[in-house]
Amino acid sequence: MKVLPAVALGLFISLCSLTEARAQGRPKLAKQRPVTFITREARVGKVMYPLADMLKAGELETVNREATAFDADGKKGVKLSAAENEGLAWLKNIDFDHGELEVDMKGKDVFQHSFLGIAFHGTDEPNTMDVIYFRPFNFRTDDPVRKIHAVQYVSLPEFDWEILREKHNGQYEKAVTPAPKADEWFHARIVVKGADVTVYVNGNPQPSLSIKKLNTNTHGKLGLWVGNTSDGEFANLTVNYK
Repeated sequence: MKVLPAVALGLFISLCSLTEARAQGRPKLAKQRPVTFITREARVGKVMYPLADMLKAGELETVNREATAFDADGKKGVKLSAAENEGLAWLKNIDFDHGELEVDMKGKDVFQHSFLGIAFHGTDEPNTMDVIYFRPFNFRTDDPVRKIHAVQYVSLPEFDWEILREKHNGQYEKAVTPAPKADEWFHARIVVKGADVTVYVNGNPQPSLSIKKLNTNTHGKLGLWVGNTSDGEFANLTVNYK
């Protein structure tokens, strides 16, 4: 069984027994101790990634963005700054294959300046990844065309939003149901199972988006993503490895 690279000392990912976590139905949290390696056997059940603590411990790798930790309004997480072009914060030493990703995010109600989401199956090649991202400024718009451009899948670098909208209009982007307020926190659950990717928002059992991946990558890096000129806040990231 392949063992992933060592996680630097200082990253605290708390894990309790699988039996207890399943019984209580919550992410695995126990004594804080440094985890020096993570095997695929250890990644069973739901694992919480403490983004603010990971940033302070140097366990987030930022690309074209500055990241700051915050603890306010009942949320503890990381904010990525705004800048030209896309930006990322990769979780170091995490190799995500399939499962359920859950995260709280907050953008802003500024037209064409709020794109944020989750990147997964990233590779060492520049700008090569899958991304599920949101356009909060379109959540509650009265424009019916903009409204169906609220959540988007892209497979970079080959299939960006422009190509997908031109060649597969309405297939890889949809409205978000129920529509959150643009400048408030919302919860996303992204289910990756083989080539199938399904997105749920704010506990709705009906998906806002359901697509098939447009590449053959089956695992890779996991990170926080923001689009051109966009910042974004992220908290409560968990992965249910199934």
